[in-house]
Amino acid sequence: MISAHLLLLYIAALAAVYAVPGPDMALMLQTGIGQGPRGGLAAAAGLALARATHVTLSACGMAALLRSAPWLYDGVRYGGALYLAWIAWQIFRSPVFALPGDEVSHHGRKPLRTIFVKGLLTNLLNPKALLFCSVLLPQFVRLEQGLVALQMLMLGGILVVTGACFDVACALGASRIAHWMQRHPLAQTAQRWTFSAVLLGFAWRLSFD
Repeated sequence: MISAHLLLLYIAALAAVYAVPGPDMALMLQTGIGQGPRGGLAAAAGLALARATHVTLSACGMAALLRSAPWLYDGVRYGGALYLAWIAWQIFRSPVFALPGDEVSHHGRKPLRTIFVKGLLTNLLNPKALLFCSVLLPQFVRLEQGLVALQMLMLGGILVVTGACFDVACALGASRIAHWMQRHPLAQTAQRWTFSAVLLGFAWRLSFD
């Protein structure tokens, strides 16, 4: 069993990482504003599944394979960059916010399944997220504290839950300002330009790092 002190250090490390702006946070903020709380929760569920997948792949040695096969890492990296760029374009060309109960913006609301898949692929196609799991988790595993597989399972579960808490907070917080932004067309335009530019920046960084 992992000690309470080690768990606190682990959660603090996760909180520090999740608090740093990244493509996941940008997606959650934009989705919370544009698609409302339900859309934000759907995106958060997609991100959670992606992180659980990364934890599983990391435990199975997939991260080591990516490190030893640069061509495979580059393929996933470029695919992720293209996908982020595509999302940025979709945000830029979106006409209005989809607010609950609004007849005009109702047509702009996307199916929850589509939002879920967007969250899933945004994180799943980022090889750095997989490498992050493979580097962080083993640092908190102690052979003398029980089965390694059980410790990895616990650490992976905490990683997913902590990330989900941050994602939900971002989505719900962003959805609160959606009605205000709907009454200010200039703010909507600034929002589209800002999130598009941010995601394009992350796509550029991912493709050249």
